[in-house]
Amino acid sequence: MAKRIQIAQYGGPETLQWIDFNPSDPDDDEVQVENKAIGINYIDTYVRSGLYPVPELPSGIGTEAAGMVTKVGNRVTAIKPGDRVVYAQSALGAYSEIHNVHQDKIALLPDAISFEQAAASFLKGLTVHYLLRQTYEVQADEIFLFHAAAGGVGLIACQWAKALGAHLIGTVGSAEKARLAKDRGAWATINYREEDIAQRVSELTDGKKVRVVYDSVGKATWEASLNCLQRRGLMVSFGNASGPVTGVNLAILNQKGSLYLTRPSLNGYITTRDELQRASNDLFSMLASGAIKVDVPESQRFPLREAQRAHTQLENRATQGSSLLIP
Repeated sequence: MAKRIQIAQYGGPETLQWIDFNPSDPDDDEVQVENKAIGINYIDTYVRSGLYPVPELPSGIGTEAAGMVTKVGNRVTAIKPGDRVVYAQSALGAYSEIHNVHQDKIALLPDAISFEQAAASFLKGLTVHYLLRQTYEVQADEIFLFHAAAGGVGLIACQWAKALGAHLIGTVGSAEKARLAKDRGAWATINYREEDIAQRVSELTDGKKVRVVYDSVGKATWEASLNCLQRRGLMVSFGNASGPVTGVNLAILNQKGSLYLTRPSLNGYITTRDELQRASNDLFSMLASGAIKVDVPESQRFPLREAQRAHTQLENRATQGSSLLIP
């Protein structure tokens, strides 16, 4: 017997249930992982609420964790029991003491990186990798806008941008979060509660605006983001923290300067083991070198059974950076 979190209906944090279950043996192409640290991501709240429906309820939740391999399937050759591993694109169910994961979704974890560092950074770090290096390849000295700069993804983006020599303007919701983003490498910050985002971007760029905006907030920042873009700039909408962007009139892209728009996700960029290996190697190099540091405050390390409290804090914007569940 083991413990896990599941949802039997969609709704708020109270729908997260702490239950017993019997882990099955891994299938031929699966690896069984004893989780040591579990990543909490905003997308988990979308699954729980029903914004991203699951095929069937009840269902596990979560896709990211780091731990030790305990069993492997018959066709698994590159991974063995005792290996330290991390994953971020598993089938739902990572909020669990034990989880079976397809071998193509598993990365071997270097000894220099702890389980907690890995679980706090893997999905977020792979996300920053595809955003800054593939969706649009940010260049040295380039100025760009990144929303929610003090969140888990945002703080990694601040550090990665600094390592590239690029100038990240980050939106934040408080002076404390502004200090945190600047400490991690943001070139400038904008407090969206007190300042007009588009106006400040224009001021910071001497009226030139930016070529790319990365927006995980969604509905609340949609128009402001478009107003920050240069002619033929790229709007990268990769999240819905304030609600989804709906009913878009495509003519607005024309009216604001023949803009480009994309709605990417990690699963569109990492679809094979080779793609996972290349991206994870880049991330691990940044972590091992110290260019990216991931520090999880003790107040944001929750026992697995307290997933409800973790989700409540996340949705109330009471967290900074990454949070973890510890089995």
